[in-house]
Amino acid sequence: MPVLHARQITLTASERRRLKKLARSHTAPYRQVIRVRIVLDAACGHANAKIARRRGVTVDTVRRWRGRYADEGMAGLADRHRSGRPPRFTPVQVAEVKALACQLPAETGVPLSRWNCPELAAEIMARGIAPAMSAATVRRILAADALKPWRYRSWLFVRDPDFAAKADRVLELYARRWDGVRLSEEEYVISSDEKTSIQARCRCHPTLPPGTSRTMRVEHEYDRGGALAYLAAYDVHRAQVIGLCSETTGIDPFMDLVDEVMTREPYASARRVFWVVDNGSSHRGQAAIDRLTSRYPNTVMVHTPVHASWLNQVEIFFSIVQRKVVSPNDFTNLDQVQDRLAAFEHRYNQTARPFQWKFTTADLDDLLARIKRHEQTEPDPRHEHQPVLPTAA
Repeated sequence: MPVLHARQITLTASERRRLKKLARSHTAPYRQVIRVRIVLDAACGHANAKIARRRGVTVDTVRRWRGRYADEGMAGLADRHRSGRPPRFTPVQVAEVKALACQLPAETGVPLSRWNCPELAAEIMARGIAPAMSAATVRRILAADALKPWRYRSWLFVRDPDFAAKADRVLELYARRWDGVRLSEEEYVISSDEKTSIQARCRCHPTLPPGTSRTMRVEHEYDRGGALAYLAAYDVHRAQVIGLCSETTGIDPFMDLVDEVMTREPYASARRVFWVVDNGSSHRGQAAIDRLTSRYPNTVMVHTPVHASWLNQVEIFFSIVQRKVVSPNDFTNLDQVQDRLAAFEHRYNQTARPFQWKFTTADLDDLLARIKRHEQTEPDPRHEHQPVLPTAA
């Protein structure tokens, strides 16, 4: 029977320095540190049995890593690829799980609005797709294709047949163009709308300011002190806001806002003032256009497409008002609401800069083209000729 001889290990100076650094490491994996120490002991001429006793491993372990380093160097100290445990579910079962997750529960006869992993696991076993499958396994299968059926996103089907043309006009105004001609310094763009139902909620106990390791505390119970509407006109390029409060919305309050803006400079003597508005009842249709131009001939009313308020920049200002002024709602009465809105409006006009509006006409064309391609590949019989747009840009 042949006698097994230990493999000889010869290290260069650089290899020895590298191995010693790893052997003293406190962050390297422990198994790698042991393997490196075995190699260093072998390079010192120690027998396998002595190394095994010194490092607390078996002789076969010493022989394995000594031989691998002799053959492959540092690469030999890495773990070999392992096939792992055989899969419990076939590719067909995995595909059926993903297909089920891509169906609406109501279409399968299950009285749910959305799937989650436990519900999917129960349905998979009920259908006999697999005799047993945990929710964690379902989650891992879906994660492979980034499927999250428990989440949803709101979309809006376009109803306006002239959506592209109307949206293009608004976007051109934001870029200071009208009918392909650059706007002059004496022409202005106003974005206007109403923020309705701002309530005065008088909390039953005073709001507590933030403190050490404590956020601001707002009492849950409150007494209602009424509600009002806040109408605002936002100058897109000058970042100036003119607003007023009203008990309700309608044609008269909107025209009051128009009077408030158009009797001030520079709008009163402007060559043209473009009013970008949505299709609310206060300023809808040709009648609103005629009403505005008859009172102020230098105005031009421009409507956003139906269900496209996200194109109206004043909505961004309203979101700022909601975050910084209204929430959390804690007002004694409506007078306090009006005072707060007026004070914030003055503060905003002193420091504000125009919004960096990045959605251009080119982006609109790309979006509509992408939606058209999607419709051609996956037609929906319920909305065969209606492109789909998100509710926010």
